[in-house]
Amino acid sequence: MTAASSVANVVKTSLGPIGLDKMLVDDLGEVTITNDGATILDQLEVEHPAARVLVQLSEMQDKEVGDGTTSVVIVAAELLKRANELVKNSIHPTTIMSGYRLAMKESIKFIKDQLAVKTATLGREIGFNVARTTLSSKIFGRESEFFANLAVDAINMVKQVNPESGKTVYPVKSVGIMKQHGRSFKDSALYHGYVLYGGRAGQGMPRVVKNAKIACLDIDLRKSKMAMGVQVVVTDPAQLEAIRQRESDITKERIMLLINAGANVVLTTKGIDDMAIKYFVDNGALAVRRVKKEDLRRVAKLTGGTMMITFADMEGNESFDASMLGTAEEVSEERIADDDHIVVKGGKTQSACSVLLRGANMHMLDEVERSLHDALCAVKRALESASVVPGGGCVESALSIYLENFATSLGSREQLAIAEFAQAMLVIPKQLSVNAAHDATDMVARLRASHNASQTDPSKAELRYTGMDCITGKVQNNLAAGIVEPALSKVKMIQFATEACITVLRIDDMIKLNPPEEEQGR
Repeated sequence: MTAASSVANVVKTSLGPIGLDKMLVDDLGEVTITNDGATILDQLEVEHPAARVLVQLSEMQDKEVGDGTTSVVIVAAELLKRANELVKNSIHPTTIMSGYRLAMKESIKFIKDQLAVKTATLGREIGFNVARTTLSSKIFGRESEFFANLAVDAINMVKQVNPESGKTVYPVKSVGIMKQHGRSFKDSALYHGYVLYGGRAGQGMPRVVKNAKIACLDIDLRKSKMAMGVQVVVTDPAQLEAIRQRESDITKERIMLLINAGANVVLTTKGIDDMAIKYFVDNGALAVRRVKKEDLRRVAKLTGGTMMITFADMEGNESFDASMLGTAEEVSEERIADDDHIVVKGGKTQSACSVLLRGANMHMLDEVERSLHDALCAVKRALESASVVPGGGCVESALSIYLENFATSLGSREQLAIAEFAQAMLVIPKQLSVNAAHDATDMVARLRASHNASQTDPSKAELRYTGMDCITGKVQNNLAAGIVEPALSKVKMIQFATEACITVLRIDDMIKLNPPEEEQGR
């Protein structure tokens, strides 16, 4: 329990729009400045197994939802703390677990029935508000509107409709993020098309290729050399020249295979020789060397091409089929922020876009990238699950009132566990107001009063969207104020926190095996 609460205490202060950042220094002296819960916990070297459960928990939340990584750890630790109190009061852990499970089911049902608002009718505005809420707690809280617009535009550019199920999906991976230091945050820009770092291999190549046929290779296009350890004994000097000629011809044949198949853009992860560049220039093709493998995979997916590892076919000869080529409307070399970049526009299978981030130094840029990724994930979840809930401690306060009333209606032992679950939910609004330098007790009391009124008096049902505004310290309708989060984020947070808490609760003993000691004198 102590281990779990100490992990939560690390991230507690970084919750919310006025949360503070942490500076993490690793053993090599590398500095990371962040307030993203998952990143902080990922960098910590946690020895204790129970605390490690919480670290994995925040990783799961990061993978599933992308946002809410700090709150999930805080809630889980609070649930554990309260469960521990119950155990001390001689209530069996099994009773607590079944109470927590019941509370979790009821909470999720309540969120879906009472608090979630369908987004289909709300349009672009909702994505913008979700992104703004997520970004308000990050490094550029004040500039969150600019980046929220950027995130929503980027996600809308990569929108896809699955032809079989008719569902709309937003693949976050299709949004490339590049970082260049210099200028200010406000100079970050969104490019239509996928942007690769690096320029053309040779100056004579065209800068722009329309109707590009793209070959994605993981093959070396340098002069082929003999394999290591192979020795050739030559008696005639003329044969030596012939061997050299053949070495360069092998590469030429490979390039001609590509050109003859119709390729006019060639991207490879390995090198291209100066001699080989000549053939590309002669045929008016654009070639790029040393492309990152992940970029190449992304381009292959985007253009409908196939990444080739070898030219060898079943017969043992070398061949290249035109069906392996990807197609795009245009591939061009552009100079972006002092460096050459290759931009692939209008892919065949899906669209892509790239965000170029600018900032003062790399620490800030890394943090902006993490924040933007969280925002993209949050917008994606909100649009795909098509429902949002008000933020600012609204959901947690409503649940605490609802579960308290629900607990009193039960005649079984689980009543105590559910009442504690209800109390534990309040840790989020409390922590939000503490971080924002407001009086937590007063704030939570006002929130609870509003939610109690909304759940008992039908004429005041509108109050169920009441949350707090951390900046002014007022209680307001957060749905109207545009402070919203994806409903999925809250549902998963409660599920994951409860599951993690139950995992630790089930453990009653820890047995540690020490490595056998070597006998002396061997």
